[in-house]
Amino acid sequence: MMVVGLTGGIGSGKTTVAGFFRELGIPLYIADDAARRLMNTSEEIRDKIINLFGEASYKDGLPDRKYIASKVFNNSTQLNLLNDIIHPAVARDFKNWQSLQDAPYVIYEAAILFEKDGYKNCDLTILVTAPYEEKIKRLRERDQSSVEEIEARMNNQWSDEKKRKLADFEIENLHREQTGRHVENLHDIILKSGKN
Repeated sequence: MMVVGLTGGIGSGKTTVAGFFRELGIPLYIADDAARRLMNTSEEIRDKIINLFGEASYKDGLPDRKYIASKVFNNSTQLNLLNDIIHPAVARDFKNWQSLQDAPYVIYEAAILFEKDGYKNCDLTILVTAPYEEKIKRLRERDQSSVEEIEARMNNQWSDEKKRKLADFEIENLHREQTGRHVENLHDIILKSGKN
């Protein structure tokens, strides 16, 4: 079973593209959702995060996401240490999930697929892009964030130009109908490549 990695910068519309694949019957694994679940349920992760950021990282057995975010927001070293705790656990969880699927391929959606070498475990990769102004507009509407906050988050991710060099396919997600057609075309290409 092929693994197709799906990624894109914040505000690019990965979720929209992932939804189109799901509508085509392709199983979808969302790494960020898995990370949240594992932070809530794994004692090993909890212990490591408390070790890294202190007892205030968890309240009543659940992660204090605001507190943890404040520790990593402008500190790439701390963010990398947190990712080094979460990402191996997500990779193991994905392998277990994948073994239960029955499809020609699965989609592995991750925001930092290239940054953390997750793409090396994928057969193909898709990069979702959108113009800078469109990303800012979407994020301001979605999160009510300031432009400064959005740019700070963008700066923690690689640029589209850098990701493009590693991606097998690119979908510019600007118009929903066009994006849907692009996903259908890619679906056909992926199915054919799996038969070779």
